[in-house]
Amino acid sequence: MSDTSDNASSPAGPATRGSGYVHAPNRREALGALAASLVLGLTACSGSGTQPSRTGPGFAAGPLPPGAGLSAGSAGPVSRPSAAAPKVAKPYVPDFQLPPVRDGLAPVLTSVPTRHPVVFLTIDDGITKNPAMVALMKSHGYRASLFLTRNFVRGNPDFFRELTSLGSVVENHTVSHNTAMVAELDYAGQLAEIAGMQDYARQVYGRSPALFRPPGGAYSTTMRRAAAAAGLKAVVDWKAKANAGRMDYQVGNALRPGDIVLMHFRPEFAADLAAFRQAHLAAGLEVVLLEEFLGVL
Repeated sequence: MSDTSDNASSPAGPATRGSGYVHAPNRREALGALAASLVLGLTACSGSGTQPSRTGPGFAAGPLPPGAGLSAGSAGPVSRPSAAAPKVAKPYVPDFQLPPVRDGLAPVLTSVPTRHPVVFLTIDDGITKNPAMVALMKSHGYRASLFLTRNFVRGNPDFFRELTSLGSVVENHTVSHNTAMVAELDYAGQLAEIAGMQDYARQVYGRSPALFRPPGGAYSTTMRRAAAAAGLKAVVDWKAKANAGRMDYQVGNALRPGDIVLMHFRPEFAADLAAFRQAHLAAGLEVVLLEEFLGVL
């Protein structure tokens, strides 16, 4: 809710020569060339000579430091992501099947049971909209589940179209983001919040969301029933969170295969994304799209 590519250059092929007469070296010229090549070989073995730069064009910069990318109140990019093309994620064959809606209740996921080395990135709300966010997601090749709130995104829906053009998917995070809706709203009120965002996403982004995230993460049987009635296939919470430039875990101190990770569209987006990137690379996990793995695109 990946990009671990190395910038290795392929060896150049033989130089192309023009057509016409090619000079054939005589014995003296051949011996002279042999001696020169031996001298060059000894020089290379001794470690002398100029070494190629590891910081010039063709070498990607490492992960952005936690403070890089965005600052509170910034209006645009403040760091330039690597221009290296990200690797396309492996097409893992899912080894988990999403349970169906049963007795009118949508199933609940906090992680995906899988043996594949994968992790899922999800990003919530949609309050902060900064072009640098799109640039960072593109540079790392990340696709995420975007759990958006209608009242936060309707002023600039095109911003999120930029992310969907990169493969991310818009999902349902209610109309108003009432974190107390579990306690304050009855079934009809919860259904209105969920169905309202469902209609908005379909009209604006051309797809009815398949996944629902409760504001604040709290859910109930009533909410699961409302989500299913609105046409959603699952209620999705999370197992780990990128927050304030660090990772918070519900279990252990590292990401595990199948973890669903929460982030937000906030001013600290770059620092949070850097923390997530460091964590999933350290765990040897690849970022894949949750909807694709669940088969709900």
